Amino acid sequence: MSRTRTVWVVLAAVLAVLVAYQTVSSTAERSAQLTAYADVPTVAPGSDVLAGVATVPARIRAHDYRRAAFGDAWTDDNSAPGGHNGCDTRNDILDRDLVDKTYTSISRCPTAVATGVLHDPYTNVVISFTRGSQTGAAVQIEHIVPLAYAWDQGARNWTDDMRVRFANDPANLLAVQGQANQDKGDQEPAAWMPPNGAFHCQYAMQFIAVMRGYGLPVDAPSVPALREAADTCPKE
Repeated sequence: MSRTRTVWVVLAAVLAVLVAYQTVSSTAERSAQLTAYADVPTVAPGSDVLAGVATVPARIRAHDYRRAAFGDAWTDDNSAPGGHNGCDTRNDILDRDLVDKTYTSISRCPTAVATGVLHDPYTNVVISFTRGSQTGAAVQIEHIVPLAYAWDQGARNWTDDMRVRFANDPANLLAVQGQANQDKGDQEPAAWMPPNGAFHCQYAMQFIAVMRGYGLPVDAPSVPALREAADTCPKE
């Protein structure tokens, strides 16, 4: 199989948001099932990276958004890949995205990461992780497509189960530097892109794939930002 074909196969597996998932027991297998950004996607010259994604003139911010509408934070009781595997979503993503890990057993996960290292894709800094009261500030789990943005773009009309799935879908999640996550907030691509320009390709392609997979439209001002970011992807 060619490298290009391999990359596209990996990307398709990563970004598919409506796929079947088989529960696995070992941490190595669990991480493999939830692989995020091991490969940089390629783009065929002349292809439309936003094909299949609707566009609306603007994001209309709603005043009725509630985080609770997307279920309990990081619940394992969800239908996304990794759901019902015995570990909450936060610990699944930490296990997937950190390296040089040690493990401990906690009530929410028998194989929770105790220590590890994050190579933060948003800032390109290296962060040492140690489980404790301050870890939430240093390393946070980020929704590539923010929940509030998804709500404004149509998730308010979904079933509760679909919103819970979306909030816990590993295709839409990354472990990142806490400050970068706070800086982004719920901003769309027109207003915010990762400080690390080398990650713009991956960020845009994952953002687009999640929007496409869940049938959500992109606001028109974000279209050029996404296209510009996708232009940094290697060409086939």
